Amino acid sequence: MKTLLKFTLALLVIPTTMSAQSNKEEVEYIQSIFGMEKKAIVEDFIELNDASKEGFWALYDEYEVARKDLGRNRLAILNDYAENYENMSNEKMDEIASRSNKQVKSDEALRYKYYNKIKKVAGHKAAAQFYQIEGYFNSAVRMSILESIPFIGELDD
Repeated sequence: MKTLLKFTLALLVIPTTMSAQSNKEEVEYIQSIFGMEKKAIVEDFIELNDASKEGFWALYDEYEVARKDLGRNRLAILNDYAENYENMSNEKMDEIASRSNKQVKSDEALRYKYYNKIKKVAGHKAAAQFYQIEGYFNSAVRMSILESIPFIGELDD
């Protein structure tokens, strides 16, 4: 649990280190650092027997690749929001809302897809633990992002 708290606190620092000008290398670097920390947390949290470890970690690594792609998409949406914040048209608000909605649905669909895959190789309990901890991570990241960006109109004079 101490590691989980440490990870959550680190997530609160990420938004202050990422500007709208973040480049691909910075994103990949940050993801690689927290990916390693995250994997250690997952390893501590999920109960696996020896027979299911290899299959679980192969699926988890596959999941992480797909999740990181979604993370880059989330960053692109945030960059678009930041670039257009001061002069956001109705059309741009609709576009960003639509992209954000698709992002949340994609995150959930990916997590559920891997819940089902993991269930087959590691059992129901490990799959449920995966689903639960990844839901926690997703919520922590979303909350951190939401707390770090201004609401539309908040910075108007």
